[in-house]
Amino acid sequence: MTYPENRPASKALHERAKRVMPGGNTRTTVYIDPYPLYGARGEGCRVYDVDGNEMIDCINNFTALIHGYANDHVNQAVIRQLPLGTAFGMPTTSELDLAELLVGRLPGVEHIRFANSGTEAVMMALKAARAFTGRHKIAKVEGAYHGSYDYAEVSLDSSPSNWGDGKPVSVPYAKGTPPSVLSDVVVLPMNDIEAARSIFNEHGSELAGVLIDPMPNRAGLIPVDREYIEELQRLCKANGVLVIFDEVISLRLGFGGAQTIWGIEPDLTALGKIIGGGFPVGAIGGSADVMSVFDPTKGKPALPHGGTFSANPISMIAGHAAMEILDQAAFARLDAQGDHVRKEIGARFKRHGLPGQVTGKGSLFKLHFTDDPIRDYRSGYPDETSKRRLDIMHKSLLNDGILAAGYGLFALSTPMTDADIDLIIERSDTALAAVASA
Repeated sequence: MTYPENRPASKALHERAKRVMPGGNTRTTVYIDPYPLYGARGEGCRVYDVDGNEMIDCINNFTALIHGYANDHVNQAVIRQLPLGTAFGMPTTSELDLAELLVGRLPGVEHIRFANSGTEAVMMALKAARAFTGRHKIAKVEGAYHGSYDYAEVSLDSSPSNWGDGKPVSVPYAKGTPPSVLSDVVVLPMNDIEAARSIFNEHGSELAGVLIDPMPNRAGLIPVDREYIEELQRLCKANGVLVIFDEVISLRLGFGGAQTIWGIEPDLTALGKIIGGGFPVGAIGGSADVMSVFDPTKGKPALPHGGTFSANPISMIAGHAAMEILDQAAFARLDAQGDHVRKEIGARFKRHGLPGQVTGKGSLFKLHFTDDPIRDYRSGYPDETSKRRLDIMHKSLLNDGILAAGYGLFALSTPMTDADIDLIIERSDTALAAVASA
């Protein structure tokens, strides 16, 4: 039997969940039609569902678990803290340790403060840009995902039905988005320098900040052109606009994050995922000057910011443990594995007579069923044929013991051996054969 017939325990749990959750779901991203797989345990790069199926995890809780499951170094650090307390209404030394580590690695971060998720980090970064500049509009790249804040969601999933032939427009992601949100977000096409210049000519004096992910997952997982990001930085500086890097995902690209790879020192940086060591976390960092909007030492700050579980010692200690073993050697190995898997799976498209390519960098890669050049969200937007092929491939991989995202995203982790990488390539080849035969 294959999915969904071979997951009766997951099916039963989904039926139970539907009685207490809308659609039986509390995280849209983990839903699979007709029902999701329920996880039971994880070890290294492998995850086991409640039906006893073993899978190589190529999504890492949507890129957060760069060391996979149950890493002993992280676990031991957390175990030592548990009997001492998990959260306090006061600061602890654990937040200083993680803050010092991150400030020491990221060139654009002089001061940092913690939150509970990447969404919170992006939200506070945008609010910090507004507080610092006194302006209220922001700009973001079409199709880029930055979490669940209204302003960051604008034009996240625009489609041929509403994007037209001209420049990107502000399109709501969720029903009920206030029109005022749309009017305060300017949408940029990625890797289009002339369009960026035109938009800055029109809106530069109104913008508080430009929010950019240097390799946006939902917008094709295409690394941003160096010339484009350098021109954006120049335009921002000339117009008094802050550069806001969303490194919630891209921090896993290198020891100093994407900003080191691209040679950019953003005014603000949003962080999350891997800096929590498997626990909820977010962080906002930037220059001391910009980050002073949070400073409470002279009375009410320009931007008050709290959070009951912000900088809780469990997330801080787990994050520090995870980051200290994520050294230059670990990144070099992930880079080599990523280069190998992108090359090998890319060649399999041709072997099976399918249009296709593999995008990404470092430990991240994404599959596209098209030979057309992908430069931005629109050129990477899958048509109905591509969506069907992705669905067939996703289900084939599930049945063959590989867990990836349904939209073609894969993430590697440090416990993966060369044999694991070969298995991912082999089973991707089998899945592509299934697509070709369908």
